[in-house]
Amino acid sequence: MYDRIKGFRDFYPGEMAARRETTDSIEDTARRYGFREIGTPALERAELWTDKSGDDIVDELYAFEDQGGRHVTLTPELTPTVARMVVAKQQELSKPIKWFSTRPFWRYEQVQQGRQREFYQTNVDIFGSSEPEADAEILAWAADALTDLGLTGEHFEFRISHRDILGGLFESYDADVDVEAGIRAVDKSGKLSTPEYHDLLADAGLTYDQAVEFDELVSAGDLEDVVSFAETDRVADAVANLQAVLEAAEDFGAREYCTISLETARGLDYYTGVVFECFDSAGEVSRSIFGGGRYDDLIEQFGGQPTPAVGVAPGHATLSLLCQRAGVWPEETVTTDYYVLQVGDTRPEAAQLTRTLRKRGHVVETDIAGRSFGSQLTYADSINAETVVIAGEQDLANDEVTIKDMESGEQTQVPLETFPGEYERPTFDDFV
Repeated sequence: MYDRIKGFRDFYPGEMAARRETTDSIEDTARRYGFREIGTPALERAELWTDKSGDDIVDELYAFEDQGGRHVTLTPELTPTVARMVVAKQQELSKPIKWFSTRPFWRYEQVQQGRQREFYQTNVDIFGSSEPEADAEILAWAADALTDLGLTGEHFEFRISHRDILGGLFESYDADVDVEAGIRAVDKSGKLSTPEYHDLLADAGLTYDQAVEFDELVSAGDLEDVVSFAETDRVADAVANLQAVLEAAEDFGAREYCTISLETARGLDYYTGVVFECFDSAGEVSRSIFGGGRYDDLIEQFGGQPTPAVGVAPGHATLSLLCQRAGVWPEETVTTDYYVLQVGDTRPEAAQLTRTLRKRGHVVETDIAGRSFGSQLTYADSINAETVVIAGEQDLANDEVTIKDMESGEQTQVPLETFPGEYERPTFDDFV
C-alpha cells in the first residue's frame, strides 16, 4: 500500500467536477476581459529565484540538479516565468500584454489550512501600462470572477494599499530604516501580537516609540494624516495614485469591494505600487484568499526594457474554502445525461444511439462490462443518469426504445425513428 505524499492531494471525480466548474468560470471571466491564455513549463532554472532571493530560498523549493547538470526547480510561482516570457519576445508583443493561465505550483513549506505543497492558481497579468486603469481592471476582473461564482460583497473584501506609502513613511523618520524589512514586518503584523510587531519594526530601524507611532498611523488608515505626517512627495504621489486607482475602480464596478488598509503590504520585494489582498469578510478562512499588485521593475530586472506590470493570482484552495463557507461551491458529484442500457444482443443499435447522442454534445454511457439488466440500472443510478434509454431486443423488433426517467421511475416506449429525432436533448417528458 502506497501513501500519498504529504502536501499533495488526490481529486476524485466529484470534487474534480466542482473544481473544473469553478476554474472554467474564472477563466471565462478572464476571456471576457480580453486576457489571452498562455501555457508555461513546470520546470525552470532555479536561478530565476536564487538570483533575486539568495540561495536560502532553495529550502523552500523542489530544486535539484538534472541529468544535464542544470540547477532546476519545479516552479513555485508564475511571475518570474511570465517576466522571462515577456523579455524573450518583448519587441513582438502588442501592448498592453494581457495574459492568464491556470496551473499547479510547488513549494516545500508547512502544510496548513488552504496551503498545500502542490497548489493551483489562476494568474492574471497586464504588462505595458502604468495607468491607474490597469490596476482597476485587475481589481474589476477579480471582483467579477468572484461574483460570477455566486459570491457577493457580504462574502469578501479587497484590502488595498500602496507600497510607496509604507516606504515613504519609513523614510520620513530620522532613523536608518531597512525599508524592505519594515514592509515585511507590516505584512506579518496581522499574525503577530502587538509587542512582537513592534519588535520587528524596531529590528528594521525604528525606535520603540517610533514603532508605536508608526503602528497607530498605519492602522488608522487616514490618507490625509499620512500625507501630513510624512511631508514627502513620495507619500503624496502614492496616495494620489491609490486614489486614482480607486476612482477608476468605481467606474469599472469594483470600488464597492475595496477597503483602504495600509497594513496590507504583500511580502514579496518586487511589488512597487498598489497592492491588495482578498479576505473572507466573516474571517472564517484564516488567511487571505488571494493577493496581487503592481510590479513595475521586474521585467527590467530580468533583462528587458522597463515595462510596468500589475497582476493577481487567486489560489484555488483558499477560494474553494470561501465558496464552501458562502454556500456557492458546486455540488461535488458526477452527472450523466443518458445511459443506453442493452438487453440481449443489441450492441450495434445501442452503440449507434450512444454515438448520436454524444455527437449532440451530451454525456452518455453504455454497458462495456457485460452487466445484467439490473446491474446496468444500478450503475446508471450511481452515475446520476438523468435518462435511461433501454435498447432491448423486443423493443427493437418493434422499432421502439424505452425511455426511463430516473428521478420519477416512469418510463414509456417511443418509436426508434423519433428518438432522438429532432429533439436536441430528448427526455421522458417529451414523449408523454
